[in-house]
Amino acid sequence: MTKVDDTVVKTDNTVEKNTHILDEDIFHPHTLTALVILLALMFYAATRSNYENTADSIKLGLLAAVACFVFIGMLQFPDGPFVRPSKPIWRAVLSLSVLYQLCLVFLLFLNKDDARQFMKYFDPSLGIELPERSYADACVLTKENVMNQLDIFVIAHAVGWFGKTLILRDYWMCWIISIAFELCEYSLEHQLNNFAECWWDHWILDVLLCNWLGIAVGMKFCQYFSVKQYSWVGFKQIKSLRGKAKRAVQQFTPREWTRYEWKTTSTPKNYFGTVLLLIVFLQCELNCFYLKYLLWVPPEHPINTYRLTILFFFALPGAREVYQYISDSNCKRMGAHAWLLIFNIMTETLVCLKFSENEFHATAPMVVKVGWSIAFSVLFIFFPLWRFVIHPVKKTEEEPLKKDE
Repeated sequence: MTKVDDTVVKTDNTVEKNTHILDEDIFHPHTLTALVILLALMFYAATRSNYENTADSIKLGLLAAVACFVFIGMLQFPDGPFVRPSKPIWRAVLSLSVLYQLCLVFLLFLNKDDARQFMKYFDPSLGIELPERSYADACVLTKENVMNQLDIFVIAHAVGWFGKTLILRDYWMCWIISIAFELCEYSLEHQLNNFAECWWDHWILDVLLCNWLGIAVGMKFCQYFSVKQYSWVGFKQIKSLRGKAKRAVQQFTPREWTRYEWKTTSTPKNYFGTVLLLIVFLQCELNCFYLKYLLWVPPEHPINTYRLTILFFFALPGAREVYQYISDSNCKRMGAHAWLLIFNIMTETLVCLKFSENEFHATAPMVVKVGWSIAFSVLFIFFPLWRFVIHPVKKTEEEPLKKDE
């Protein structure tokens, strides 16, 4: 029995080692060569860009500083949980997360008017107060009213939920967030007109159409990658040009796929970790709408798409590290991607709280206050007491058997 297990362990280690070698076969760490190239590019750009316009020089200098920081991060930052398409790319993602955090901190220390005018550096058309828009003017369920609500944002909504599903990889968590966000919209429509929607817009167009479509397609992708047989061959072992081209495309697919089994009610750590993850996820969703409103950024402006795109790439390795931290008892420290992602979202929330001063004068209805007070009491007090103190989970006798096998 022991010999068989040793053989299996050696085989798994050999496969992992060979896969690592195949990845290194494609991307070699030539840090000194990269340093020479970076210095040459910086010298060329600096000598060829003697702008007389000070604003243009500042923009170019800031862009060069950002590119230089990301380049340094690609070479020197720690590795994350992902290795495809290459480790330097995910180090660059971590670098961008640091830069995004620094931008948020800078924004936090501006006053609201200066922050709005600061957005003009990204686009001169920004910094103008947005017109009021309501989605609850015609709530009779007719074909005409429904068709008027079908725009490009419906597709964006479904694509967004496809991405969220790839991040969370769990039906239940996606549906909980989907329904919880609609309840948040009901609760906050006294602050943002954007949250005031017709009932069928909330539950039919959003939940049953866009959210369901994105979640269903996303879970199909997760199921495909989880059952796929992974077999990697290095470029040097492939003789044909067609085979090399196919292997190059495969480099942009996962090396392996981890199914997330959150097991929320198994231990207090799993429970509170998962609940807090869902709350942070909802915070990220709400920040999107509040930042648009407070900084006067139109919903259709590309900067919103840029923010959501970079947060998606931040969240992919971040969720993987959160899952490992919650589910692995041997993991004592949260990974850098997850830590920075939480820092990003919390700082966004601080920006929203600071700039909300004197913006929202209507108080929340009593039913909203009572409803959320009951919900949080159940989540953080009554259910944990019942599950982990009054009726704790009994340890099965299967655990020692697993150690013996």
